[in-house]
Amino acid sequence: MRPLSDTLARLAAMKARAAAPPSRSGPSRLVPFRLSGSDPGHLDAKVFIPSRPARDAALVVVLHGCTQTADGYDHGSGWSTLAEEQGFFLLFPEQQRANNPNLCFNWFLPEHTQRGRGEAASIRGMIEAMSRAHAIDPRSVFITGLSAGGAMAATMLATYPEVFAGGAIIAGLAHGVAQSVPEAFDRMRGHALPSQSLLQGGLRSASSHGGPWPTISIWQGTADNTVHASNADAIVDQWLEVHALERSLSARRTLGSRTTSEWSGRDGEVKITQHRIDGMGHGAPLASTGPAAYGNPGPYMLDVGIGSTHEIAEDWGLTGNVVRARPAEQPTGTVSGDEYVRSDAMPEPAHVGERASAGVDAAPGKVGEIIEAALRSAGLMK
Repeated sequence: MRPLSDTLARLAAMKARAAAPPSRSGPSRLVPFRLSGSDPGHLDAKVFIPSRPARDAALVVVLHGCTQTADGYDHGSGWSTLAEEQGFFLLFPEQQRANNPNLCFNWFLPEHTQRGRGEAASIRGMIEAMSRAHAIDPRSVFITGLSAGGAMAATMLATYPEVFAGGAIIAGLAHGVAQSVPEAFDRMRGHALPSQSLLQGGLRSASSHGGPWPTISIWQGTADNTVHASNADAIVDQWLEVHALERSLSARRTLGSRTTSEWSGRDGEVKITQHRIDGMGHGAPLASTGPAAYGNPGPYMLDVGIGSTHEIAEDWGLTGNVVRARPAEQPTGTVSGDEYVRSDAMPEPAHVGERASAGVDAAPGKVGEIIEAALRSAGLMK
């Protein structure tokens, strides 16, 4: 069990971030999307509609992290620039403060991570509505997300695997590893992660799907102090069995700071890919120059010379059908950087005074009240 002082320090850090003033944004490339059907998770959403959609167009679902917005994440990642070039659609589910004041998708609450329930069901409904409205190719629906959004992307891939052809999880966590706030803290730090058999059982029980299964790519920095790199291995472990793969690698290559590991099926198709970026912290890897340069580097949008947005789309076969010339540069001044640069999920512990670091001597009856108050302030408890 983690020391109480450690837990209180983390909760205090969350409270400080929750108190940060809301960011402002100007015009963006995204437009609001209203779900007319059932919305049990009470989510908002924005979409990007390309000016010249490709034939049999694809849909990419993009999930932001805590304190982030759809507009801010798009500005940082550059997804709409690439989608306009290639003629595919984007769906950005967006959390509401009424659900979580920190705008976190509730990836650590079972009522939102089960098929047919909560936020997972809302996102599924949005995908269905977008697919009907824009004649999306059902074989070309994909999902990606960063940190808390990556964890929710993992849940969507587990609970609705028949919907997706592929997924990309950036600094995220495996489906079902946390069932409460305290467990979420520990799993993010790499503590007490479930065994491989439990991980695989959680995936199998998430739906009745019998295959084929979506391909998975995992992106993780080795210096990530928010979501420990061991979580990337847990995602691999969770998906090996459904793809009938062994733990032994099919291929591994290192180029610069990145090591890429691949697991291929008997048909030779790569089913699982893990990218480890040496020395990279918590965030999405971006490139500021070259053909894969999409998005705007900043905190948690990290210029490490690796354009993950372009590479993910390329892996999914979405980059070979250019329908418009790429703009010389992305629009500036449309979105405040604050919308995407703040820490994600549940932030690292912060020093909250000598008393917290030395230990808490509060009366036992007060400890629960302190924890509950901090959880409510952070938006993790009602």
